[in-house]
Parts: sequence; structure tokens; C-alpha cells
Amino acid sequence: MSLNFAERAGWLLAGLFLFFSHAALAQQVPALKIGYTDHEIIISNMPEYRQIQEQLQGELERTQAEIQELVGALEEKAQRYERQQGLLSEQRLQERQQELMNDQTEIQERVQSAESDLAVMEADLLSPIFQRVDEAIKKISEEKGLDLVLRIQAGQGQPIILYANEQRITDITLDVARELGIDVGDPAPGN
Repeated sequence: MSLNFAERAGWLLAGLFLFFSHAALAQQVPALKIGYTDHEIIISNMPEYRQIQEQLQGELERTQAEIQELVGALEEKAQRYERQQGLLSEQRLQERQQELMNDQTEIQERVQSAESDLAVMEADLLSPIFQRVDEAIKKISEEKGLDLVLRIQAGQGQPIILYANEQRITDITLDVARELGIDVGDPAPGN
């Protein structure tokens, strides 16, 4: 099937129309400007971060010494129990075994508590640093006219998007939830 001149000209005009309308539309909507950063490098080079790391290291060493003291006392008790085992009544043996088990449990709980306390302390101390870096990222992003700033390396629990121009980038979380019939409330910014 061969197209005559009028049909070919019609298809050519339609193609040109689509091309120019797409080109005009592309000029009306500016492309997204995307930046990225490795804020881990920034944070790890901040003097405050080094001070916090020294403070955390000191707390860790203090806690380890405390726990080591408890372990030493437990080992001493266990050795005493071993030496006196033949001299003690059955009831006293059971009491000593229970004491040793209680001491061991206390040490395990102290280790878990210390780990938790250290994690909370770290989060509390680092929070102002993260806030300063986030504010700097936002300021630079706005100055450079960026629409989106991404984290170059993202670990577990770390956001990938560090900044989004809310006039150009749309969070559709609530729309998707409504479409699925899910009530998620009003998510906090950044979620």
C-alpha cells in the first residue's frame, strides 16, 4: 500500500506538530536539578565530631572497666565456690549456684544497659551536628537552585533524599495510602 503525496504530507505535518509541541513543552518545564553529597565525610571532619568520639570512647572505657570489675568479682566467687564445694551442704550449694547465676544475669543486664545508654548518648550528642549539616545542605541547595539532594552512600536507616524542593517534588505517600484504603495519618516531613 503506497501513500499518495497528500497523505504523506499529512503524516509529515502531524509528526512535525508532535515534535514541536513536545519541544515547546520541554522548554516550559525546566529539568530537575539534582545534587548529591557524602555528609559522612563532612561530619567525620568536624572538630565537634572528634570531641564527641573522644567523649564516647571515654564512656565506653569507663563502662568496660566497671563491667570487668563485676566479671572479676564473679570469677572470684566461682573459684571460692569450687574450693568450698565439698564442705557445703546441698542446700548451701544450691544457694551459691543461684547466687552465681544471679550475678551472671546481672552482668549481662549491665552490658545490655551500657550498650543502650551509649547508643542514646551518641544519638543525643550527634543530633546537633546532624541538624547543622542538614541546615547547611538546605541552604546550599536553595542557593544553587537544586530540586533534590541525594546521599551518595546510604546505610540502613539513613535517608537517601536529604533535601527536596517541595514546589517541584511531590510526596505522594498520602495519595497512595488513600488509593489503597489505608489510613496513615499525617506522616512527618521527610517520611
